Amino acid sequence: MAFALPPLPYDYAALEPHIDARTMEIHHTKHHQGYVNNLNAALEKAPAFQSKSLDEIVGNLSAIPENVRTAVRNNAGGHWNHSMFWVIMSPKGGGDPGGDVAKAISASFGALATFKEQFNAAASGRFGSGWAWLVATGDKLSIESTPNQDNPAMDGRHAILGVDVWEHAYYLKYQNRRADYLAAWWNLVNWHEVAKRFDARPKR
Repeated sequence: MAFALPPLPYDYAALEPHIDARTMEIHHTKHHQGYVNNLNAALEKAPAFQSKSLDEIVGNLSAIPENVRTAVRNNAGGHWNHSMFWVIMSPKGGGDPGGDVAKAISASFGALATFKEQFNAAASGRFGSGWAWLVATGDKLSIESTPNQDNPAMDGRHAILGVDVWEHAYYLKYQNRRADYLAAWWNLVNWHEVAKRFDARPKR
């Protein structure tokens, strides 16, 4: 079965004023759709992998034939990253996390404000295009940054939160002001979804 673009769980305008409707529409229908299309095209040259799940592909890139491995890495990564990105945002997002994920943030970073400061620094400091991630290893949380469409799952790690810092994610509204985009983005974080991903982490 070919991969397909997942629908957004909200309207393109639902994240206003923090992310504008036009950016969301282009990001979803052009950029994410492009990754899906290119992934399907690449896998036509590696038919043994067409039946694999996205997690299986991303988590075992060394098994992909070398002649299509880079295309699969870039486009499976783009599909995986964006599929997560849409659902860890919500029109009713923001505020503070609760439950076990809040306890893990406090234990790992000392305070929510400290975590956000360090996460923003990783996202702002990513040169060029890429992502910043919150990764769970057991009960310990850490912050990572990856280039392009790479992600922690490619190295067997469990991401529970990620922010897209490619310019196409924010440039129409924020131009070169990545820090302003990141400050606004926290108003959209769906902590309920982040908590679900934390609860689903490998326990060791």
